[in-house]
Amino acid sequence: MKLAIVAVGNKSPAWVSAGCAEYLKRMPRELPLSVIEVKAEVRGAKSREQLLAAERTRLLAALQGFRRLVVLDERGSDLSTLELAQRLAGWMQAGGDTAFVIGSADGVDAALKQQADELIRLSRLTLPHALARLLLCEQLYRACSVIRNHPYHRED
Repeated sequence: MKLAIVAVGNKSPAWVSAGCAEYLKRMPRELPLSVIEVKAEVRGAKSREQLLAAERTRLLAALQGFRRLVVLDERGSDLSTLELAQRLAGWMQAGGDTAFVIGSADGVDAALKQQADELIRLSRLTLPHALARLLLCEQLYRACSVIRNHPYHRED
């Protein structure tokens, strides 16, 4: 099974790219993780709906071949690290590649959200999108370490 973070936006700051690269490198061979950047739509005089529809088209092209779609959304489910690990373990048993979508500053198109298998949120706090990428990379690595009984994650 493969995992991917498909994120709308421009090139991330070097510190985000370096952090993501570190967690991508740590992932086990049987569960590789990648980050795919999708170009954000140029705002101009376009409405929010027009922007999101254009980004949806680009996201759908990047999501080809993924069986499972998880969209990060501020109204999504709150998951603990252990709950994320349980989801990940279930997805691994079910098979099929999984993509996590991080939208632009304007969010994710409503039609794409409706197609998602699940909506989750990383925090009740508003996070910069680049930081959300890095945080998701770390949490996926942490969830994997829980599944593999690796001492990276410690529960009280």
